[in-house]
Amino acid sequence: MSVHHTAIIIGKISSESRKQQEIMFSKGAPESVMARCTHILCNDDGSSVPLTMDIRNELEARFQSFAGKDTLRCLALALKRMPEGQQSLSYNDEANLTFIGLVGMLDPPRDEVHSAIHSCMSAGIRVIVVTGDNKSTAESLCRQIGAFEHLDDFTGYSYTASEFEGLPPLERANALRRMVLFSRVEPSHKKMLVEALQSHNEVVAMTGDGVNDAPALKKADIGIAMGSGTAVAKSASDMVLADDNFATIVAAVAEGRAIYNNTKQFIRYMISSNIGEVVCIFVAAVLGMPDTLVPVQLLWVNLVTDGLPATAIGFNKPDGNIMAVKPRKVNEAVVSGWLFFRYLVIGAYVGLATIAGFVWWFVYSEDGPRLSYSELINFDSCSTRQTSYPCSIFEDRHPSTVSMTVLVVVEMFNALNNLSENQSLLVIHPWSNLWLVGSIILTMLLHIAVLYTEPLSALFSVSPLTLAEWKVVLYLSFPVILIDEVLKFFSRRPRAWSFPLRLWRREMLPKEARDN
Repeated sequence: MSVHHTAIIIGKISSESRKQQEIMFSKGAPESVMARCTHILCNDDGSSVPLTMDIRNELEARFQSFAGKDTLRCLALALKRMPEGQQSLSYNDEANLTFIGLVGMLDPPRDEVHSAIHSCMSAGIRVIVVTGDNKSTAESLCRQIGAFEHLDDFTGYSYTASEFEGLPPLERANALRRMVLFSRVEPSHKKMLVEALQSHNEVVAMTGDGVNDAPALKKADIGIAMGSGTAVAKSASDMVLADDNFATIVAAVAEGRAIYNNTKQFIRYMISSNIGEVVCIFVAAVLGMPDTLVPVQLLWVNLVTDGLPATAIGFNKPDGNIMAVKPRKVNEAVVSGWLFFRYLVIGAYVGLATIAGFVWWFVYSEDGPRLSYSELINFDSCSTRQTSYPCSIFEDRHPSTVSMTVLVVVEMFNALNNLSENQSLLVIHPWSNLWLVGSIILTMLLHIAVLYTEPLSALFSVSPLTLAEWKVVLYLSFPVILIDEVLKFFSRRPRAWSFPLRLWRREMLPKEARDN
């Protein structure tokens, strides 16, 4: 029961004589205080009359009106004249009280709470309002903040602590899945609720500010203390809300999701780029072609070309639908199977495009030797065959320059792909991250300096490219954006292409298994 009392000695002056009485005053939850009252104070002279059932019903109706319609936090006040000389009080003294009246206090929610609750619902975050207030007051408040949105009947969604504890185990489990409001709670109930939700594999964040909230804050997966709370509550929590604003939690969730997504994009960019370099070297070795890139060129690409855009990806703005995505599972891998498949596809294209630039110069370029494919892959036997070209052509800088430039440019386009994991570039424009745009421009300027500045070109074994060669570089590089757009399309609509696959798997099962 939520009844709190204080005892004071006051001077009671009568019209006939001066007499001092000892009186105990009690305040607390109306239903608890009225249950202990037998009389009601109703006259100016301090006299009282018995608290009949009719009066109780009238007081209950007034209390329900205050708590429900007016959303007032109500307290009942009562007194009891104590024997002269009594110095201490006990729980048993709170009986045969005289009811004084009801006090209703308006404590409206902040304006931003309604939108914060809606954002949580959209993000798949379930909000349970836990309060010590009366059930009617709490339900009215939840209706105001949108926690009971689209609900007319709160049955099965709103429970008091005593109602919840009285449920059988199966009904209690069902209540946990649907509960929106938990009212008339004591501190011990908060920890009980956290443990119950965790037993159903829920990730629980609990807010609190008092010393009694510390066990629940400590037990929760994420304990959140109010900035105005006690030092004990803050030390038991994982996070402190400096402004005591629930909407700040929603903003923190959005920021956390953005950081997580940017980390994934960074990993995606680096892995797909490195896969491309591995594919390039591996395919060239398997096909028996000359080295497409020399070590110093690979070092340049890894340290400078990859490094600047990868760093800038950390400044990506959150996706517009970041708070419309359901929470990820606790045991979910950072790189899922589908995401790794995307890494492989993009990485494979990066590597093959680099090889294609190398082959193009030898086979198709007007400035190249126009070799046949077989002559290219048998370059090591050039000295033993009669050829119309010098064997030194395989040491020319142009083919490795084209392949290196293709690798650089295709990775710049791939950096643009990493503005978002699933959103199209038609939705999230490149200038949404000016740091990334700046890093791409700087990288390309550095690469051009390497190509066209004599000391650097000799150091990196490259030569200037012609306009025709730049066109080929762009033709080979740009498709990486189109490929990733297709992969993003399937990522946004997984059901559109996974259903036929599931159907095919079902048809492959024996008839007995399909019937089950």
